Amino acid sequence: MEKDKKEQIMGISIWRILAYFIIYSFLGYIIETLFGIVTKGVWESRQSFLYGPFCAIYGLGAVIMIVFLHRFGKKYNSLFIGGFIIGSITEYLVSLIGEMILGVKWWDYSNMPLNIGGRICVYFSIFWGFLAIYLIASINPQIDKLINWIKSKFSSIKTLKIITLTTVIVLLIDCIITGFAISFFLLRMIVKNDINVDNKEAVIAEYDKIYGNENLSNFIYKYWGDYKMIRTFPNLKVQDKDGNIVYMDSFLDIQPYYLKIHDKDKKSEEIQNNLNG
Repeated sequence: MEKDKKEQIMGISIWRILAYFIIYSFLGYIIETLFGIVTKGVWESRQSFLYGPFCAIYGLGAVIMIVFLHRFGKKYNSLFIGGFIIGSITEYLVSLIGEMILGVKWWDYSNMPLNIGGRICVYFSIFWGFLAIYLIASINPQIDKLINWIKSKFSSIKTLKIITLTTVIVLLIDCIITGFAISFFLLRMIVKNDINVDNKEAVIAEYDKIYGNENLSNFIYKYWGDYKMIRTFPNLKVQDKDGNIVYMDSFLDIQPYYLKIHDKDKKSEEIQNNLNG
């Protein structure tokens, strides 16, 4: 680890933390893509942002676990308990914030036993515990070697820091753009398809305000039209006033995936629906 304590958080360099976020977000995108192929039989978009191949929940989760748990080394009991707690809190907050700010229900564990608000459940909390052991004891040491190898290829550490910071800034901008795009998309889907959600009148008023502006409306449809949004976020859904989960792709005659790999059986479909709500 770098020695400059002024640039450290819990004993880890800020620059290394940023590198962790980038690397694990990209690895998360690959994992989610493969998971989608296995469980749904299709190659579909699993990225968190509109334009980058990154799944930020993995990057964020990995960073939080590494920062708080790296000092435990190979103390497996401590890592499991820490992963169970930290993973659960992170997952709950990400779900809550996504629903509060964007009105999006990223996942729903309501049909799974021992869940809290459908945001977390004991099965996945246990999974976070085991993942923390594997992450801290096995995976992250290899990622550290990768980062050190990349550093050795640069004659100037300043150049590497600029690249890292630039990448994070681009991801941040992509994140902000994505937030607006999803909000605009859900507004028009709710209003045009008369989905009975909470605060429906406020949603309609916001829709009229945004889409009543011709220039803004044309911009939204040009860059964040239905095709772009449903192909990038095929599993976008909202919850109506009766508690039903409503998928946006059900209203559109748009193939939500890139390629169908294989047909999955009904049991696999039920498992996937339980995981993704």
